[in-house]
Amino acid sequence: MTGDPEAAVPGYTADLGVSPDTVAAAVSSTHAGPCVQALCSLFAAYTENVILMLTKLFDFNLNSVTESSLWRSTDYGATYQKLNDKVGAKTILSYLYVSPNNKRKIMLLTDPEVESSLLISSDEGATYQKYRLNFYILSLLFHPEQEDWILAYSHDQKLYSSVEFGRRWQLVHERVAPNRFYWSKMGLDKEPGLIHLETSISEGQALYVTCKLQNCTDANKGKPFPGYIDPNSLVVQDEYVFVQVSTAGKPIYYVSAKRDVFTPMKLPKYTLPKDLHVISTDENRLVAAVQEWNQNETYNLYVSDTSGVYYTLALENVVSSMGPEGNVMVDLYEVAGIKGMFLANKKMDNQVKTHITYNRGRDWRLLQAPSKDLRGNSIHCVLPYCSLHLHLHVSANPYTSGNIDSRESSPGIIVASGSFGSELTASNVSVYITSDAGNAWRQVFDEEYAVLYLDQGGALVAIRHTPLPIRHLWLSFDEGRQWSKYSFTNTPLFVDGVLGEPGEETLIMTIFGHVSHRSEWQLVKIDYRSIFNRRCTEADYQTWHLHNQGEPCLMGVKRIYRRLKATSRCVMGKTYSVSMTSGPCECAEADFECDYGYERRTNGKCSPAFWFHPSAMSRSCTTGMTFLNSTGYRKVVSNNCTAGVSVEYTARRQQCPVLAPKGLHLVTSEGTLTATLGANVTFLVFLEEGDGARTSITLDFGDGHALTYSNVSSIEEGIKHIYRAVGIYRATATGENSLGSETTVLYLHVTCQLEYIHLSAPFVAVRNKEVNLTAVLWPSQVGTVTYIWWIGNNTEPVITLEGSVACTFSREGINTVTVQVSAGNTILQDRKAIAVHEYFRSHLLAFSSNLDDHNPDVAEWRLDVSRVIKNSLIQATGVREDQLLVTVLPGLPTAAEFFLLPDKLLTEGKPEKTSAHLDQLSEVLLGALNQNLVQFTLRPGVQVTVYAAHLSAAPLVDTSENHSGSAMLMLLSVVVVGLAVFVIYKFKRKIPGINVYAQMQNEKEQEMMSPANPTEATPGSQRDLVHSLETLDTELNSRPIEVKRSGQGMSEN
Repeated sequence: MTGDPEAAVPGYTADLGVSPDTVAAAVSSTHAGPCVQALCSLFAAYTENVILMLTKLFDFNLNSVTESSLWRSTDYGATYQKLNDKVGAKTILSYLYVSPNNKRKIMLLTDPEVESSLLISSDEGATYQKYRLNFYILSLLFHPEQEDWILAYSHDQKLYSSVEFGRRWQLVHERVAPNRFYWSKMGLDKEPGLIHLETSISEGQALYVTCKLQNCTDANKGKPFPGYIDPNSLVVQDEYVFVQVSTAGKPIYYVSAKRDVFTPMKLPKYTLPKDLHVISTDENRLVAAVQEWNQNETYNLYVSDTSGVYYTLALENVVSSMGPEGNVMVDLYEVAGIKGMFLANKKMDNQVKTHITYNRGRDWRLLQAPSKDLRGNSIHCVLPYCSLHLHLHVSANPYTSGNIDSRESSPGIIVASGSFGSELTASNVSVYITSDAGNAWRQVFDEEYAVLYLDQGGALVAIRHTPLPIRHLWLSFDEGRQWSKYSFTNTPLFVDGVLGEPGEETLIMTIFGHVSHRSEWQLVKIDYRSIFNRRCTEADYQTWHLHNQGEPCLMGVKRIYRRLKATSRCVMGKTYSVSMTSGPCECAEADFECDYGYERRTNGKCSPAFWFHPSAMSRSCTTGMTFLNSTGYRKVVSNNCTAGVSVEYTARRQQCPVLAPKGLHLVTSEGTLTATLGANVTFLVFLEEGDGARTSITLDFGDGHALTYSNVSSIEEGIKHIYRAVGIYRATATGENSLGSETTVLYLHVTCQLEYIHLSAPFVAVRNKEVNLTAVLWPSQVGTVTYIWWIGNNTEPVITLEGSVACTFSREGINTVTVQVSAGNTILQDRKAIAVHEYFRSHLLAFSSNLDDHNPDVAEWRLDVSRVIKNSLIQATGVREDQLLVTVLPGLPTAAEFFLLPDKLLTEGKPEKTSAHLDQLSEVLLGALNQNLVQFTLRPGVQVTVYAAHLSAAPLVDTSENHSGSAMLMLLSVVVVGLAVFVIYKFKRKIPGINVYAQMQNEKEQEMMSPANPTEATPGSQRDLVHSLETLDTELNSRPIEVKRSGQGMSEN
C-alpha cells in the first residue's frame, strides 16, 4: 500500500464496519511524568488465563529507574488491576519471569540498585511472597523439566542454584563465564541434576566443568575435556558439546557427540577459520557458520555428519551483521514446519541474493519473483538476472515482528519483507507471502507491515510499520490474497508492540503504544473470536503436496500435509494439529552430498580434494575390525530414501588394513611449548594412522624418566609428568607395532617466575676503558632469558642471551645504563648511573658494629647515611665537597666507599700532578680515619665511628699517558660483583612484603654523595668534575615491567 492508509486498492475491501472489541486499559496513572523525559519500558507475559504486565520508568536525568508498576488482567486484557500494593508500594521491579513448566508460577526481580530481592507467586500472580537475596541476579536459567529448579548468575560471576523455585539458594561455583552454564539433558547426561559450566582460570584460560546441583565439590566435579579451553567458548546444545582451544593464535574446535570423548572438528584442510558459530543442531546434524582466513563480512556454511566431526561445504559467502549486543548474526533462516528447508542471503559479485534449499543445503536456488505486483501489473523478472530477495532478520523483541516469519502449525506459509531485482536492497521494501513453501510468491503490501498469525495460521493480521500513529489493521482469511481493514481504536496510536495469546492458536491480542510522545501506555485488547462464526469441519481442509518446482521427492520422501482451505472462514481452535503423511522415494544422486575430503565438480560429481588422501579414513582402524570405505558421497542426514542408487553411493564396509604407525603427534594439553617448574604437565599423544589397539607408546620426558603404554587408547586422558629443574627438555614419543615404528619430538621449555633482577656495575669508571656490566637474576635459573641493554645515549639497544656485556664510556660525567630482562611473559628492569672520570682514587670504609643493628638495608636509608658520612669526612679533613663522592653499599655488614676526584685546574690535567694531588688528599682522609676522627650520631645514644677498611681496592688513578690503570678498575668490578651476589642472596630477608610482579621497588647500589652544584660553590672553588649524584638512589630505582600478551601492548607497573 502507498499513500493514504485508507485508500482502496485491488485485492482489498473497505472498512467492513464490524469493529472488534476495543478497550483502552486505564494504566496512564502508572507514570508520574511524560515519557518524553524518560524511557518507558514494558514487560508482558501470558500465563494460562492471565496477562501480567510490568512497566518501568527510566529517568534520563537521574540515570536510573525511578518507578515501576505491576498490572494483572484475568479477562485477556479487557481490564487490568494494579498490584503495587501486593509487591510493596515502594518496590522497584526489574524483570518478570513465568516458569516454562508451570505457568502458574511467577518470579519478579527487584532493581538491584535499590534492593536485592525476588517475589514469588504460585497463583498466576495474584499474591506474592518476598525473599531477600545476598547477591544480585543478572540472569536466570530454568530447568527444562523440573519446574522448581533454577540457576541464577550473579554480578560477581558466581552461579547459584535453587530447587525450591528461588526460595532458597546455594552457591554452585565461582568465576563462571557469563551465559556459559547449561542444564543436563535427559537421556544424555548421567543424572538430571548435572550442570555444565565454564569457569575462568586466568585471562586467557578456562575449564569445562560438570557439577552436581546440590553438591559441587572438587571431589564431585567432572572435567570432560582434558586441559584448558579458550574463554567463552563452551557451548552445550542438544546432544553436542563444543569447546575451542587456541594454539599459537590458531583456534582448534572440538566437539563431543552424545557426551562421548572430544574430537577436533574436521573442516576442509585449508579452511583456516577465523571464527566459527554453531547455527543448528537439529536432527543429529550440525550446521556451522565459518569465517575463513580470506573473509571479513561473510561466512561459509558447513554441514556435518551425525558425529558432528566431518564437515563439507554447503554454501559460500553468506552475509553477516552485528547484533545489538555485539553478537554475529548470519543471514540464514530455518523455515518452521518443513524439515530441511532453509533460506540464506549469499553475496555474489558484491550483490546480495536470497537462495533457498529443501534438502539441508545440498542444493540451493534463487527465488522466483512474483509474476504480478500488488495492483495486478505484470512483473518482468527473469532468472538468474532478476529474482526475489528477502530480509531474513528475526526480531529478538518478543513484542515486535522481524522481517520473516513461519509457523510449525502452518507448513508452507512464509511471510517476509524484501524486494525483487538483481540484489537485495534496503529501499522499496514490500511484504511477500508464499503458500507453497517458496515456489510461488505474492506481493501483499508495498510498504513494511508486521504480519501476525491468528488461529494457527487460519488468518493473518497486518499492522503497518510506521513512525506515525495509526488506528487500522488488516485481516486476511485466505493466506493473504484478500485483506479487510478494521479500526482498533478511535484515536490514532503510536504502536510499540503486540502481545499475543500463548501458543499458535492466538485469537486474542493486545496492542500497546502511546497516543502521543508525552502520554503513558495505552493497552488495546482485540478479540477476534466474534469474527469467526463457526468451528472448522473436515470439509474445510484439503491436502497439500510439498514440492520443489514440481519435484515431490524431498529428503527422500513425498510429504503430504493436511491444511485449511484458503476459502474457509472458520476457527481451527486449540485442538487442531498438523498432520502429515509421507511415502518413500527411491534414492537418487540428489539424495547424496559430497563426503568429507571430496568436492563437487562442474559435472556434478564428487572427487577428492587436492589435499585429501582417501585412505586416510581407515587410519584409525583396528586390525580385525571393519571400517566404512567412502565412495565420495554420503546420504544427507535425515534423508529417508530407499533402494535406487543407494548401493552405488553408500560407503562400503571393509576389513581394516594392517598398518604401521604413522602421523604420531605429541602435544601438551594446553597446546603450549612451555611449562612451569614443579607443575603437572599433561602430554597428549595422537596417532593418525595405524592400529591403535596394537601400537605401544613410549614417552621419554627428556629428564631421565620414561613410560611405556601397551596401546594408544590407554592414554586418551593424557600422560602427566612433573619437571624438577628449569631447562629445555626433548620429550620423545615413539609408537611401535609389528609392522614398524614412528617417533615424534616435542621441545618443552620448563621455566619458573623471574622475581627480581640486579644490575651490577662499577660506581665510577675510567673514560674510554672497558667496563663489565652484569645482570644478576633471582632465582638464578628461570629458563630462556633475553637481555636488552640500553647504554649511555645509544638509541638502539644491545640484545644478548648472556647476562654480561662489556662497554666503554667516552664522555665524562654521569652515564646511565638500563638492563631489561625478558623471561616468559615477564620483563623486569634495573638501572644504574656510572660516574665517568679520567682520574680518581677510591677507598673502602668500615663502621663500628653498632651501625649494623640499625641498618634496614633499604635504598633511602643508604642515601641518607651516605650524606651523613660525607659531611663527617669533610668536617674532619677539610676536603672540598666537590672532590668527594660517598656511597653506602647494600647488604650486611655495612660497608661504604669514597671516591676522590682531582681539581683539574690545579693539576692542569697532567698525570704527575694529578697523582700527587690525589695522594695528598688520600693521606689526609686515611689519617683522619685511622685516628678515629670521623664519627657521626645516627640517633641519640648511637655514636658510629668510620674506619678505613682492611679490604681496599688499589688506587684507581691513571698515572700513565696510556691510562694503564684499567687493571685496577677491573679488580674493583670483581669486588662489586661479589658484593652484588651476596646482596641478591640476602635480599628476600631484607625487604619483607615485596611484590616482584608489579610493585617492587628494587634496591640500588648507586647511592653516592656528589660534589656540590658549581653554581653554589664558595669563592675560590674549582669547577665541578661530576654532576650531582645525590638523587641517584631515588631516581634510578629499578622497576619491573610485566608484559600482558593480550593484544594491548606493554604496561609498566
